[in-house]
Amino acid sequence: MDQDFEEILKIKLDKWQSEVLCSEEDNLAIRAGRQVGKSTVVALKAALYALRNPRKTVLIIASVDRQAQLLFEKVVETILLLNKDQIGKKKDKPTKHHMKLRNGTKIYCLPTGRSGYGIRGYTVDLLIADEAAFIPEEVWVAVVPMLATTRGKVILLSTPFGKQGYFYECFNDPNYKTFAVSSEKCPRIPKDFLEKQKEKMTKLQYAQEFKGEFLEELTQFFSTDLIDNSLTLDSWFHHQSAELYLGVDVARYGGDECAFVIVEYKNKNDLSLVHVETSTKVSAAETIERIINLHNIYKFRKIYIDDAGLGGPIFDVLLETSSVGGRVIGLNNASRSIERGEGRRKRLLKEDMYGNLKRLMEQNKIKMIKHLDLRRSLASIQFEYSDSDNLKIFGKYSHISEAAIRAAWCVMAKGLKLFVA
Repeated sequence: MDQDFEEILKIKLDKWQSEVLCSEEDNLAIRAGRQVGKSTVVALKAALYALRNPRKTVLIIASVDRQAQLLFEKVVETILLLNKDQIGKKKDKPTKHHMKLRNGTKIYCLPTGRSGYGIRGYTVDLLIADEAAFIPEEVWVAVVPMLATTRGKVILLSTPFGKQGYFYECFNDPNYKTFAVSSEKCPRIPKDFLEKQKEKMTKLQYAQEFKGEFLEELTQFFSTDLIDNSLTLDSWFHHQSAELYLGVDVARYGGDECAFVIVEYKNKNDLSLVHVETSTKVSAAETIERIINLHNIYKFRKIYIDDAGLGGPIFDVLLETSSVGGRVIGLNNASRSIERGEGRRKRLLKEDMYGNLKRLMEQNKIKMIKHLDLRRSLASIQFEYSDSDNLKIFGKYSHISEAAIRAAWCVMAKGLKLFVA
């Protein structure tokens, strides 16, 4: 059976991939390192299920639209190769989020968002969750009832994210058949590539991302209690005497969201993080336009933007824009010097900005608007010390936090001078 697929699809299945295909009656949880072929085999499994089972519903979900679409596209491509005559025509022609086969089976792909509200109402025979470890916990409340009447099956695939959450619990649930796959065991990944990744990452990062290990040693930079104690604002009314600052994190190539965070500064002991928004898959021109529009509404004292990488051109355009140019400051984690007085200078590093926000939170000097995405982003930030005691701060959902640390830097910048290094 596998040989036929290999010839048609021009792939060679690993042993564990063949076992996934043969697991017909089981819920599956696959934790794996990067590039081991987990999406390839799940796409094949979904395609075979859809072709063999008439009038069923398959739902592919992920926390963001791009991730769900990538797996959906692989399913569509696989069906085209295996049996293109089953692809619907005219009104049933596949779209970016839906396809209907001639046997009546439907396949949907949807982003879950932060609450799962947009995916409620579906009745599902096969649920596939990509990067399941990063789907917010609130979503599963909406997802699980979808399978109640059909007794449908679940396939969860993900790189791990700590010993916590729904994916971790399912991986340790006896009702799931589990697969643990390390990138180091994948014959298609060159050893020299993995060695380069080891050099770039800390040991714990590498173990999680490429070995696919659940790690409890990775530690939240902002504790859950600290986050919950800081998210106290139900609403916000702008005090006219207070200054407003905007922090911006620009999506990288392949990223999903730009983030915009507004902080209100009354004095150094009284700050409020009052507004959070994100924009998905927008152009640089649209990001520039949004920053200018926000400034026209709020009249920011300063606009702090990550000016590295893709943010560089946006920063340059804003500098030349008369309405905001004099207010824009680039903070890209290591490109500025801080004047400390008496000629002393210090590099502004990522940990400086994160440390500043954490200090404000610990000392109850900043209140934050109650916002699920903000909470999720802060909770995703991890830290680890390398063998040489260098602090590494990182996170899978860091864009809102990156904008927040820039907006909150206003409390430090008021007493310091920043220059291009």
